[in-house]
Amino acid sequence: MSCGQYPARAVTGETVVFSATVFREGHDAVAADVVVTAPDGTRQPFLRMQPGAPGTDRWSAALALPADLSAQGMWSFQVEAWSDPLGTWWHDAPIKIEAGVDVDLMLEEGARLYERAATALAKKLRPPVTALVKVLRDASREPLNRLAAALDPDVVGLLNQHPLRELVTAAEPRTIWVDRQRALYGAWYEFFPRSEGAAPDEAGVLRTGTFRTAMQRLPSVAVMGFDVVYLPPIHPVGEVNRKGPNNTLTPGPDDVGSPWAIGSKDGGHDAVHPDLGTLADFDAFVTRTVELGMEVALDLALQCAPDHPWAKDHPEWFTTRLDGTIAYAENPPKKYQDIYPLNFDNDPAGLYAEVLRVVRHWAAHGVRIFRVDNPHTKPLEFWEWLIGEVKKTDPDVLFLAEAFTRPAMMHELGRIGFTQSYTYFTWRTARAELEDYALELVEASDYMRPNFFVNTPDILHASLQYGGPPVFKIRAVLAALLSPTYGVYAGYELYEHVAVRPGSEEYLDSEKYQLRPRDWSDPGSTLAPYLTLLNRLRREHPALHWLRNLHIHATNSPDVMAWSKVLGEDVVLVVLNLVPYGAREATVSLDLPALGYGSNDRIEVHDAVTGSTYDWGAHNYVRLDPFDEPAHLFTVRASATTGVTT
Repeated sequence: MSCGQYPARAVTGETVVFSATVFREGHDAVAADVVVTAPDGTRQPFLRMQPGAPGTDRWSAALALPADLSAQGMWSFQVEAWSDPLGTWWHDAPIKIEAGVDVDLMLEEGARLYERAATALAKKLRPPVTALVKVLRDASREPLNRLAAALDPDVVGLLNQHPLRELVTAAEPRTIWVDRQRALYGAWYEFFPRSEGAAPDEAGVLRTGTFRTAMQRLPSVAVMGFDVVYLPPIHPVGEVNRKGPNNTLTPGPDDVGSPWAIGSKDGGHDAVHPDLGTLADFDAFVTRTVELGMEVALDLALQCAPDHPWAKDHPEWFTTRLDGTIAYAENPPKKYQDIYPLNFDNDPAGLYAEVLRVVRHWAAHGVRIFRVDNPHTKPLEFWEWLIGEVKKTDPDVLFLAEAFTRPAMMHELGRIGFTQSYTYFTWRTARAELEDYALELVEASDYMRPNFFVNTPDILHASLQYGGPPVFKIRAVLAALLSPTYGVYAGYELYEHVAVRPGSEEYLDSEKYQLRPRDWSDPGSTLAPYLTLLNRLRREHPALHWLRNLHIHATNSPDVMAWSKVLGEDVVLVVLNLVPYGAREATVSLDLPALGYGSNDRIEVHDAVTGSTYDWGAHNYVRLDPFDEPAHLFTVRASATTGVTT
């Protein structure tokens, strides 16, 4: 645990729950508040905490953050526990007075407490409390009558809102960074602009597409319901040690190389590849994306081709080997001879400043999301500094960590400032490991937000290679409806599944090293309609915009998984066959109270895929055939037979 070293995370419009363990010696009443301060320094009204289950000493309070962008930024909060003399009197006085013990003394103690409380109130609020001081001291009235008057619910409610606080003990201040909602919720679509519109020239050589031709793909992406268009690096590609098709070391004169080998004579990280067009063309691409209701995410890959301008102008930013050569990147057994990693130790001030300049350059051109390549290979203090500096001026800029590495590192990247993280979802296929991993991410959601990519240019999981079209549906359902944010790399909807060799997760003819123009014209051979359905369901149901409301339901089959998400009256229930090879039968045992119903209630479940409606209770039979429909995507409402109001 970071013990408050790093801020927790929330988004605009979210209801934040504060909790604390609060107790004291003796039997007097204790209470607690949360003092919350907004990013502009405005102190919010006290949040009165409420006790939880008896004996736990856990107290909590909830704050609904504003839904507009004014809520972005760093909030602070502090729990204050205190002795509650009024609460003690309200508890003790009825017991003693009804028993005839210390009657006059208890009434006088109440009168004095009410006097103190009235003095602390605003003048216009005092009269009813002041009147009760007189009642408590009115010896002509029966003691129980005086007590009953003092316990008037309206007055007790007023004094609970404006309590007498004694022996106040304040915890250490804590912080919450509040992002815009895209930080938590969104559907990402990744594609290479150079492949969109790629076509043979007069000599039959395939030439790259441009930002202008790639713009023609944007309406189709928008129609599918995606929110973010993620572009791999768009910068000049190095010519030295350029890779050929399928990562070979023998490129031809017309091979395009890997866009992650950044930099050439045409510029570095602040330039666009001349084959894609100009910076003005990129601006037009961003504008068109926004017009279609989406936004651009750009790859931030802090590495260089050997002919990057930095390699010539700043050799101190790289690692020099004993033979005098600059070390290229390796991830054994993989070798990246076309890439020089950066060394942040020799000139941190200069390198830090240059990367900040690059990020601000692209932010000024409309990029508000950066997908960061391999952040775990750079110093954590650098990322904490960089993200902090960017958010001082641009709090709406988001950072996604592409870090498939040790869990501790992935979690720490989230703590120090990364908005989202890639996850191990791609490699979780069995029901038990999917459930365990999803709940693990829920536990970490105060600082680490997952982005479930079903595939990437680097990762073609074996399940996609051999599961056929059904597994593409299954993985899309898991990604889109378990996580508020998920992603798809282009070609997924065309069921691209051939690996470069058995046992590899690399695509054959990987788009990382060559152009891959695709034929999007055949509606009968694409998963696009199903992705459109999933994204429509996500947009129509606010319950799917959140992570912490995930609830797993039991089934009696290891191949059938069931989960729900609830937000108020919005209830979505998913039942999924995880096996792409054949039908599975199961009994789904619903935790009906988790859905907002009684244990014996009946509910009406409506399948968004087939349009069918079923009457369900606590235990329900399902049969799911992946060659037909692998999932029930249910919206839920009370059955007419329950009498429960929907």
